[in-house]
Amino acid sequence: MTTPSPTASPESPAALAAAYEECRRVTRREARNFYFAFLTLPARQRRAIYAAYTFCRYCDDSVDAEGTHAEKMQRIGYLREKLTQAYAGNSDQPLFIALADVASTYRIPEQYFQEVLNGVESDLVKTRYANFEELRAYCYQVASAVGLICIHIFGFRGGDEARRGAIDLGLAMQLTNICRDVREDWEFGRVYLPQDELERFGVTEPDLASYTVTDGFAKLMQFQIDRAREYFANGQRLLPYLSPRSRACPAALGLIYGGVLNKIEAAGYDVFRERISLSKGAKLRLMARAWLTGPLMK
Repeated sequence: MTTPSPTASPESPAALAAAYEECRRVTRREARNFYFAFLTLPARQRRAIYAAYTFCRYCDDSVDAEGTHAEKMQRIGYLREKLTQAYAGNSDQPLFIALADVASTYRIPEQYFQEVLNGVESDLVKTRYANFEELRAYCYQVASAVGLICIHIFGFRGGDEARRGAIDLGLAMQLTNICRDVREDWEFGRVYLPQDELERFGVTEPDLASYTVTDGFAKLMQFQIDRAREYFANGQRLLPYLSPRSRACPAALGLIYGGVLNKIEAAGYDVFRERISLSKGAKLRLMARAWLTGPLMK
């Protein structure tokens, strides 16, 4: 994996500050659950996370925005090129100016960012997943790789044990997204729920298209929620390996996403009628809870 040189030429302080401010604005505008959790971080780490989030946002938008398949592939290629240039110390856009500084400061392997691009690119060529192993590989790319980026910014010890925790936490969060976004994904022509599990619970694609919560769909969703919770539990082993000041951020994310799973259950698994989310007040309460408990963990 390529790691940026710590001696890469820095941007001027003014250009770098402007680049980070642009990433902050994107994060505040676009992030939902993440923004509240990021507020728990020290300012220096928070601005680094804003840059990482903005990169991921650009990746998602490159495939979800209007355009032909060729245009979307071209967008991904453009992001790959700009990422490579950033790691070579040659950036000319706010996002990549900030990202180059983050990558150099926190020594983040380029491969982690490339994995995110691989994941969104797969959305253009793969719309069904035969089984959970296939889905897990996709979730690693679009979510676990982000977790690995984040722990470099947070500061961590524990080597592979910490990395496994970050991977599992990312998987849990992406599985939560998949449960919540069944309708939205269907409208994009994608079904992330594994095909063999749909069959096992007697759920057909016409069922999904009709936005009907059948008995089989309810059982399928509970199965997915139980799996996500198991990964959340495994991901909790990450927290003691993080610097104390950083623990509240992933702790808050775990609580917020866990709250989404609870709301899906409370809604009778009806993820079709409206997008299930937590209120701003609920997120702030969970953030406060994470802040009070996260830094105190041994």
